[in-house]
Amino acid sequence: MTLGTLMALAVALGTDAFSICLGIGMTSVVRRQIVIISLTVLAFHIAMPLIGWYIGELVGSLLGRAAAIAGALLLIYLGIRMIRSYWRPDDHDQFKILLLNSWGLLVLGASVSMDALSVGFTLGTRQADLLMTALVIGVVAGLMTLAGLLLGRYVGRRTGEKAVLLGGVILAVIGIRLFF
Repeated sequence: MTLGTLMALAVALGTDAFSICLGIGMTSVVRRQIVIISLTVLAFHIAMPLIGWYIGELVGSLLGRAAAIAGALLLIYLGIRMIRSYWRPDDHDQFKILLLNSWGLLVLGASVSMDALSVGFTLGTRQADLLMTALVIGVVAGLMTLAGLLLGRYVGRRTGEKAVLLGGVILAVIGIRLFF
């Protein structure tokens, strides 16, 4: 696999994380949350291709749908919480705590990196340098997550509280679209 192909694959796998984190970033996340979320996505994008390579396509397809459903439900839930916190500012801090919750981070990381699981199986059949490929995918996804969070935070600061409403709508719509 050429470097250009690998980078294109890594960017394609990181787009989910970027778009979701763009919405999350609009909640005026703090630096600690940005670092934790970015590192979580990075770690999952490294681990999933490796796991996919080892366990194969069958388990990947079974987990893929379950993780997609869990991820979609989490995004809808987060979106609704954000929309609700727009009208009830006292809920805003509770939403921020959810972003640092271990369960929330695991579901977020798994849902945005599940496609990397099946990619890992495919890469194993192509005799690719799996470890290097997984590292590149992970680093690119982590950087795209960071970019989404920072861009979302920038937009959120410029648009004020309305950004929380917009971010909530974005997350809910992405979650609903994951079902179709």
